[in-house]
Amino acid sequence: MPKVRVHNVTVSLDGFAAGPRQRLEEPFGDNVEGLHDWMVAAMRDRAEGKTGIDVEQIERSEENIGATIMGRNMFGPQRGPWQDESWRGYWGENPPYHHDVFVQTHHLRPAIPMEGGTTFHFTDEPIETVLARAFEAAGGRDVRIGGGAATVQQYLRARLIDELHLVVVPLLVGSGERLLDNVAEGIDGYRVSELISSATATHARLVRR
Repeated sequence: MPKVRVHNVTVSLDGFAAGPRQRLEEPFGDNVEGLHDWMVAAMRDRAEGKTGIDVEQIERSEENIGATIMGRNMFGPQRGPWQDESWRGYWGENPPYHHDVFVQTHHLRPAIPMEGGTTFHFTDEPIETVLARAFEAAGGRDVRIGGGAATVQQYLRARLIDELHLVVVPLLVGSGERLLDNVAEGIDGYRVSELISSATATHARLVRR
C-alpha cells in the first residue's frame, strides 16, 4: 500500500527547522548557517560515486516517490498575493522532482509545467483532498511531504504521515520555526525504527505503530 513519507527534514539540537526572517537571500532564515551542510556534502559525495550513511539517506528519500506536497514557503520567498507570476521555484527550469508537485497556498495561480517532468500545482484544498490528488498522480507509488515545518505539522496533526525521517545536526539556532511545535497528540503512536549517526548528522526514522 502506498505510504506518506517525510525525508531529510533537518533540525538543530534545539529543534528548529528554520530560523527567523526567512527570505530570498536566506530561504531558511537567520542563524541557521550549516543546517544543511550534511545534505550538500552527501549529494556531492553521491555525484562522485562515494557511499556512506548520509548518501544512503539521500538515496532512500528518492525511492518509490511518485508525487510531492510542499508549502508555499518551500516553493518561494513571497508571502501574500502573487505580485506577478515570474517566480518558478528555487530549482531552475529543471527541478529535481520529475513528477507532480502540489504547492499548498491561500493564493492560487495556474499550474507550471517544467522541464524534466515536474509540474507545480497550486491548491487551497483541505490537506486530505490534496493528499488524495497526490496519490492519484503518484500512480501507486508513495507521496512525499516535502516541507516546510508548518506543512509537516499539518499532516502530523491529521495523523497522515506513515514515515518521518528526521535529521538532527550539531547546531543551536535559538529562535525561528520548530518542527514539532503545535502537533499535540499528532506524534502519539510513532516509534523510532532506526537511529544512526554519521560524522555530521544523526538520522532518526519514525514510523507509525
